[in-house]
Amino acid sequence: MKYTIDKQDKYSLLRLHEEKLDSSIAPHLKSEMITLHAEGVLNIILDLAEVKYTDSSGLSALLVGNRILQEDGGIFILASLSEHTMKLIKISQLDSVLNILLTTDEAIDAVFMHEIEKDLKDGE
Repeated sequence: MKYTIDKQDKYSLLRLHEEKLDSSIAPHLKSEMITLHAEGVLNIILDLAEVKYTDSSGLSALLVGNRILQEDGGIFILASLSEHTMKLIKISQLDSVLNILLTTDEAIDAVFMHEIEKDLKDGE
């Protein structure tokens, strides 16, 4: 699996450099997200700009990332989805479950908003 990770204080930006998110890639993506989470990363932005095709195993990997981060109060955001990937998510009715934004810049802003909201709740 070809990818890059940009680790910041509040989030990690994982960019997938693959055209397909399918059964040959999904297990590697899952384990990478689980590893990041185990290292203490609470917020992950997954940039899928280069992914043109996604199948059910790819969706499964996205759901794993979403679940493990939400369990610890973090946020998992998908950014820059192809039309095909977005259609698959909508058909699967996962657009109401997953956090999806158009650009990585919007996703970064959303992480900071999530952190501010979390801090406000903790302060109550």
